[in-house]
Amino acid sequence: MGGNSPCASCKLLRRRCAKDCIFAPYFPSDDPHKFAIVHKVFGASNVSKMLQELPMHQRADAVSSLVYEANARMRDPVYGCVGAISYLQNQVSQLQMQLAVAQAEILCIQMQQDQPPQLPGPQVELDDKAFMLQNGGLNGVLPQFMNFAPSSSNVIHQEPLKRESLWT
Repeated sequence: MGGNSPCASCKLLRRRCAKDCIFAPYFPSDDPHKFAIVHKVFGASNVSKMLQELPMHQRADAVSSLVYEANARMRDPVYGCVGAISYLQNQVSQLQMQLAVAQAEILCIQMQQDQPPQLPGPQVELDDKAFMLQNGGLNGVLPQFMNFAPSSSNVIHQEPLKRESLWT
């Protein structure tokens, strides 16, 4: 920058922005919040040392990662990005479980529709689990999901998924 307007870091740190300022290319003066949050979490000196140790072509990606991690640390000071990743992995697991249950229910319905008409005589009504076991299982769906077939005692109660940005 040198001369015109100082970069966001030099402005925040109240110092003159030199021509060779390591922060200037990555923390422009029109986005002061970006450096402020990185400075608050990592410290200007540490960020400067990290950037100086990297080749020029990797610095922009490093700054992007630092900004992301700093935002995550502000939201969750203990776990940071790991907390966000863990939360998202948990959501994926829950959705996979719901998908497996839905696929098992579809399979049950398909198998019931494929049954030939029953002959007159004593009728034995099978619940979904017994019906699937008698007719060959779930074809690729893990057997432990059979415990989650729809019934009043096995309904999974979950809160609706919350949508909120991790980067604000």
